[in-house]
Amino acid sequence: MKPQEASQCCGPIDDLLDAALFKALGEPTRLKLLSCLAKCGRPCSVTELTECCAVDLSVVSRHLGVLEKAGVLTATKEGRTVFYAVRYQHLTEAFRGLAKAIEGYRPKRRPAKT
Repeated sequence: MKPQEASQCCGPIDDLLDAALFKALGEPTRLKLLSCLAKCGRPCSVTELTECCAVDLSVVSRHLGVLEKAGVLTATKEGRTVFYAVRYQHLTEAFRGLAKAIEGYRPKRRPAKT
C-alpha cells in the first residue's frame, strides 16, 4: 500500500494515536513529574511534586494540569490541596493497545537485500 492510500483508510492505530497524550508526554518536565509520581506509587500534592523539578510551583501545577487533561493523571482536591495520581490502568491499556496495533501492521516477511 502506498502512503497516500494508507492515509485515506482507517485502522485501529488511528484511534490509538492520541495526539494529546503524546503532546503531554513530549515535554521533559512533565515526563519527570510522571516518573516521580509513578515511582512514589501514591497520590502526591503539587507541593510535594515541586521537589522533583527545578521549576516553580505554578509551573508544576500547569504541567500536572496538562497531564490530567490528557488522561495520564487524576486530580483529587482535599481542602485547598490537590493530589495527583497516575492512571496506571489507563496508561498501560493505551500503550498495550497501541503496541498491538503497530505489531499488526508489521510486514510478515522481510524484503530481500540487493
